[in-house]
Amino acid sequence: MKVKSTGLVDAASWYCSVALLALILIGSIRASSVSDEAVRGTQLLNRPCDEIYVVTEGETLHSISDKCGDPFIVERNPHIHDPDDVFPGLVIKIIPTAARKL
Repeated sequence: MKVKSTGLVDAASWYCSVALLALILIGSIRASSVSDEAVRGTQLLNRPCDEIYVVTEGETLHSISDKCGDPFIVERNPHIHDPDDVFPGLVIKIIPTAARKL
């Protein structure tokens, strides 16, 4: 009797694991499916920068100002003593203006 119950438990656990794996795969396929909406290039340009911005390699205050629409970066960040001394990892405050030019 014990042999039959062990075989039944093994078969049930195997079927449960296969069912769980199938649910995980179905969920991942649905989550990674492409959206029906077309992504337009201007959506990325109109995306506002976060209020707290971390400078990456190759960026200047001028390029960040153009990208984020904030012409007053130096005035809003008193910890920037020299506008030419911007380095990767520097944290700055960004407040985009209402009218941005693209």
